[in-house]
Amino acid sequence: MKKNQYSHLTAKERDKLSFPMHWLLKNEYLTGKVLDFGCGLGSDVGFLKSKGVDGIGYDPHYFPEKPTETFDVITCIYVLNVLEPEEQSQVIMEVSQLLKHGGKSYFAVRRDLKKTGYRTHYVHKKPTFQTNVLLPFKSIFKNDFTEIYEFQHWEISSTTQSTCPFCNLQKQVILESASAFSIFDKYPVSNGHALIIPKKHIGDYFELTNKEKTALNLVLEETKKVIAQKFRPDGFNIGINIGKHAGQTVPHVHIHLIPRYKNDVENPIGGVRNTIPGKGDYLIEGEGVPVSVSLSEQL
Repeated sequence: MKKNQYSHLTAKERDKLSFPMHWLLKNEYLTGKVLDFGCGLGSDVGFLKSKGVDGIGYDPHYFPEKPTETFDVITCIYVLNVLEPEEQSQVIMEVSQLLKHGGKSYFAVRRDLKKTGYRTHYVHKKPTFQTNVLLPFKSIFKNDFTEIYEFQHWEISSTTQSTCPFCNLQKQVILESASAFSIFDKYPVSNGHALIIPKKHIGDYFELTNKEKTALNLVLEETKKVIAQKFRPDGFNIGINIGKHAGQTVPHVHIHLIPRYKNDVENPIGGVRNTIPGKGDYLIEGEGVPVSVSLSEQL
């Protein structure tokens, strides 16, 4: 993942609440336990506490102790504008994991940026990045300088009338990005069996754009971290069923992430090759090496 090593230098010391945070407070959006994600130097958090808000801050650089609890409200003020797209997705996924079921997050982004790219910071003299950000979430405020988006988990925010079980989700997500999410499989073949799913309803993986496939892979990698930490598997299988004759039963793309454990089957050789019975063990008996098949023989 491309990373901006100097993105933290854009943090500012403030003598009052930032405009987005002031607006959220004034309009009574900051209820319950609040986390300011990417809080920078922590100025907003200090002002919120002085006004009686039950809030804390987290910032990978300035306040790196990551919370382990979940929150009713999470704010993310002007963070995404200084991050590359992959980093933006990472932030949204992390926020989704820290947000309580039924909670709301608010992403404030700048609307006064003239161009995207790196610039030399006028104080620190280091290259810092900035970009405009558009999110597929509900916009609750916008002017020439700022836009505030409201985010809820996919199974709460989805209003589709589709009969597709993934478009009309009735279970809690593991985590999500702007365009994809992961859930635990309803009929798991092992502990921690998860599905990674695009929010866009589409049946064939090969019809996804490269950008959509990249978004799925980012969620896949982050979900793998969660499962590895929680279930401690010894390996993984990754698979996609495409079409009825390949076993696809829900016509909405989903990637299976299946944790594997030592001795969960008698002979694990071949892995995904075992989707066709008898085709898994392809090692030469007694030699322990794969059979070499030429391209002409395969054709």
